[in-house]
Amino acid sequence: MALADGYDAGHVSPSACPACAVAPSAERLAELSRPVSARLMLSLPTAHCAACMSTVENGLQAVPGVQSARVNLTLRRVSVDADPEVTAESLIPILAGLGYEAHELDPGLLSATETDKQGRELLMRLGVAGFAMMNVMLLSVAVWSGAGDATRDLFHWISAAIALPTVVFAGQPFFKSAWASLRVGRLGMDVPISLAIILASSISLFETFNSGHHAYFDAAVMLVFFLLAGRYLDHRTRAVARSAAEELAALEVPRAIRVVDGVEETVTISALAVGDTVRVRPGGRMPVDGEVISGMSEVDRSLLTGESLPAVAGPGTMVAAGEINLTGPLMVRVIAAGRDSSLHRMADLVAVAESTKTKYTSLAERAARAYSPLVHLLSFGAFGYWMWATGGDLRYAINISAAVLIITCPCALGLAVPAVVTAASGKLFRKGLLIKDGTALERLAEVDYVVFDKTGTLTLGTPTPTNLDMLPQDALAVAAGLAAGSSHPLAVALTRAVTGQPAPLTDLREVPGYGIEARLNGETVRLGRAEWVGAAPADETATYVLVAGETHAIKFADKLRPGAETAVAAMKAAGLRLMLLSGDASAPVADLATRLGITEFAAGKLPAEKVAQVRALQDQGHKVLMIGDGLNDTAALAQAYVSISPASALDAARTASDIVLLGQDMAPVADALRIAKQSTRRIRENFGLSAAYNVVAVPLALMGLATPLLAALAMSVSSITVSLNALRLR
Repeated sequence: MALADGYDAGHVSPSACPACAVAPSAERLAELSRPVSARLMLSLPTAHCAACMSTVENGLQAVPGVQSARVNLTLRRVSVDADPEVTAESLIPILAGLGYEAHELDPGLLSATETDKQGRELLMRLGVAGFAMMNVMLLSVAVWSGAGDATRDLFHWISAAIALPTVVFAGQPFFKSAWASLRVGRLGMDVPISLAIILASSISLFETFNSGHHAYFDAAVMLVFFLLAGRYLDHRTRAVARSAAEELAALEVPRAIRVVDGVEETVTISALAVGDTVRVRPGGRMPVDGEVISGMSEVDRSLLTGESLPAVAGPGTMVAAGEINLTGPLMVRVIAAGRDSSLHRMADLVAVAESTKTKYTSLAERAARAYSPLVHLLSFGAFGYWMWATGGDLRYAINISAAVLIITCPCALGLAVPAVVTAASGKLFRKGLLIKDGTALERLAEVDYVVFDKTGTLTLGTPTPTNLDMLPQDALAVAAGLAAGSSHPLAVALTRAVTGQPAPLTDLREVPGYGIEARLNGETVRLGRAEWVGAAPADETATYVLVAGETHAIKFADKLRPGAETAVAAMKAAGLRLMLLSGDASAPVADLATRLGITEFAAGKLPAEKVAQVRALQDQGHKVLMIGDGLNDTAALAQAYVSISPASALDAARTASDIVLLGQDMAPVADALRIAKQSTRRIRENFGLSAAYNVVAVPLALMGLATPLLAALAMSVSSITVSLNALRLR
């Protein structure tokens, strides 16, 4: 139903008998005869705790036809196995009744984002390297303690049997990356790393074959272990991030009800053609862009535009894919579907914006571009010099060359960023912020412009009546009685706020697009739009009640997000420029901007216009932080230099963001800006420590005063030093 203008409604789980083993049992035949269950996937943007999990799972499992329901709190989704006749459209109202906003997702489009194979693989290789390193070190201690001749050779061979397979298996991430770099003629950080591992292993095997006094299998495995630790830390900072474009595509309605000659049939979106007619039931999302040809309702456009005004939809109204039909059934003629729809075009915007972020590389990667060639030059120079100085002693020259390569191995460089990011991420997590991208803190430290969305970002997106104490008690009782018969967000808020007894109403009925009416003592009473009840519309969000021929406005205000004023004040004090960019109407946007002291603001902005504004600021040389929560903010979040979204945001918006605000309090955003600058200083300090280590250690290796083992130990000390410096952030 239509209650008011100005509110964003989108914010509101062996037989012993051989013959029996061959012939299927009666139970099995019965099982085979049952209909195949369907797998449904729904997004739950507001689910956040174990209580939410049990409520949703128990509520869905009580629905006839639902076999199981499993909630994933990390991804904020519920997976439902159900009989074919159970649809997502039938489950969404049930979830709404439980207090959870839900949107159908396409499981096929999300299959690639459900598992973290790379993370499990890195952790497995790290565990193998750590286990092997401990065993090889035990054997090395025996050699260092004085084992000689045959005993020493035996220990070396046992070490080789442990170390070589470990290096081949656990070192795969570095070898593959190095080979990929060499194939395109580039010297990445993994090239010297791979060479150091291979050289240390090869020299050790050569010395073992020749009964040498020293083998460096422990150095090779130690290198692999420390490097994998750094690589895993780096991966974990990125593991939460998934493709926002895939999330947006998954939000598209996968099926629609097509009407042909009065007969309804459920078809896939790809089967629709321009000119087809589809039926959209109340509570369902628009599957296509089209024109309403019959029916009367209201549509919630907040997911796409951020507009908090529920728009009346009747014959001739244009609707877009992704909008929510709030009240009455609609017949829509298809104008664009599938890849041509507005929702898919928004997904394309996000994909383009995401691709531009590939230019953001970490400080470590930029340092490695200059560092890697220098490492190779030093190692090859040492080999050439000692071949000449020793009259062609290949064995000695290779040992020194390997020591130089190991001692200059960019392990500390590889740990410099992940160690700091991990420490900073832990600190920010305790403050209520989740860092999703490895370069987010570095980029956040460079921000000079902050762009805010309004509804759901600076505000909570939850309406609260503000003038109930000014209304007559009889009007308030009637309003409460009418509101109790509606699921509109303003009606729900009104029902929750009124504590008195509602009036005894009869003949309650909904008028799609306008409101709800009933009879009281033989007279008609109404709750809904101003023009319907005969009232003059107010400037702010309001619904209107008609009682005994008199109209009363019930005004609503959106609560300011806790900490918003503190965060804005801190950002202004830090010299940042601020802008409020919203798809909402001009009056509430201007009012909020004035309240917070934000001088630059714009209202009525569509998603593409938000992207264009962010891009224009960045073209002027600004580094933009975008903070938003809606589907209409997703492309702008992806376009911005760095982005933050609250945990209450849609899956797609959280996915496009670099940082997620876990709680309601916005004050930690200002802390994040400060900690980001501290983190960048720690990273640069780590580079300085790494450089100082090389200034001392490299000359020793070049002069032949460091064996590959000592080089590996020195490298380990530098890595530990870098990690300890990073922990100062805690």
